[in-house]
Amino acid sequence: MKRKQLEYLIEWKDRSNRKPLIIRGARQVGKTYLVRDFAAVHFDNLLELNLELNPEKADLFASKDIGEILRMLSLDLDAEIKPGRTLLFIDEIQRTPELITFLRYFYETKPELHIIAVGSLLEFTLSDHDFSMPVGRVEYLFLEPLDFGEFLNALGEERFQSFIESYKIGERVPISIHESLLSLLKRYFIVGGMPSAVREFRNGDDYKLAHMEQQSILRTYQDDFAKYRAKLHIRRLQMVFGRIPNLVGEKLKYVKIDRNERAKDLADCIEMLQMARVIYCVKHASGNGVPLEAESDRKSFKPLFLDVGLMSAALGLDPVEISLADDLLPLFNGAIAEQFAGQQFLYRGAPYSAPELYFWQREKRGSAAEIDYLITRGTRIVPVEIKAGKTGSLKSLHVFVAEKSSGIAVRFNTDLPSKATLHPSIKTENRAPFTLLSLPLYMIGETNRFIDQCG
Repeated sequence: MKRKQLEYLIEWKDRSNRKPLIIRGARQVGKTYLVRDFAAVHFDNLLELNLELNPEKADLFASKDIGEILRMLSLDLDAEIKPGRTLLFIDEIQRTPELITFLRYFYETKPELHIIAVGSLLEFTLSDHDFSMPVGRVEYLFLEPLDFGEFLNALGEERFQSFIESYKIGERVPISIHESLLSLLKRYFIVGGMPSAVREFRNGDDYKLAHMEQQSILRTYQDDFAKYRAKLHIRRLQMVFGRIPNLVGEKLKYVKIDRNERAKDLADCIEMLQMARVIYCVKHASGNGVPLEAESDRKSFKPLFLDVGLMSAALGLDPVEISLADDLLPLFNGAIAEQFAGQQFLYRGAPYSAPELYFWQREKRGSAAEIDYLITRGTRIVPVEIKAGKTGSLKSLHVFVAEKSSGIAVRFNTDLPSKATLHPSIKTENRAPFTLLSLPLYMIGETNRFIDQCG
């Protein structure tokens, strides 16, 4: 499974001002696999230490002398360390938090040595331990489940991904190709992007095998809750985790999780699940200017689950039964489609940038409006609407365009791509025309490029 982050790792390897790299992401999104895949092609040898399986290996770093540490590592692992040609890989680094700080000394005294560290639940380690982070001495890469393009490649459907990547606005999409891509999109909605689930489906072409793997992943996450024991009540955390898939696509109200629990306790659970990176809170933003974060509201948010396939499994959907359905998009009032889109948008930025995503809502009596997602391209703020079928009202989009003087808006649905010049349909002083870009959901990975094409 070729991951798009491989290109960034290659660039990192060849950069003269390279720093030790820490890969961050939820459990089982493929962090370890990515490093091994990278090392197999671009290094002579890989020195791997897993501090969860072998916690005693942390003692190899007891010396304050980098040369002595490298000598002990070489002796213990029975491998020659060749700076520039060896990759030192520290897996599950959260088991020895002090090593995170220690990475700075490798950068300062042995910058030619390539070092990558990976940790599960790393955010808990960073928040729990009282140590000074090596600011400016390490860098990060954020890893997510496979996106739709990576999913196509993993299934051997590279020709369709190449078609999407080369498509230009205004070109014709044959109906047969459109239908094939919608069928592949439905597979992604069921299987999702967790590498092990994709592998099981690819190897057996069997939704049940993927579903079994998804259930195993969900149980693994719940087993991890024991690691939060000192922080939160496990039963409450399990309850919140189980409710989130039902609440994707709507502004979260704690009463919809459990009206008998205190909002503060539920908010703490939400924060913990965010730190574990198994959910993400899409924050409300005013949309007045960039950066969107400057006028965002952390108390007003919509939850996203980690992965659309895991969401389908958590909702109890039978994978074989729904694979026979003509259209999955209206499921749960379009929440599956909104999860898919949010998941793709969340990591549309540079791999080294922390993922972020926003929505917009106007709560005004008689004229409420909501935009599913706001994204930015340069200084432009682009409203995005996700529609479950081929049609759907765009009233909220017209409201936002008129109020914020947007020059472009995007709608994703299951129809063929199109481009139109419209005027806001509401009564307002701003009737300046805007470009409405309508795209099929399977083209969502090319959103940046399509916006640029529109000028």
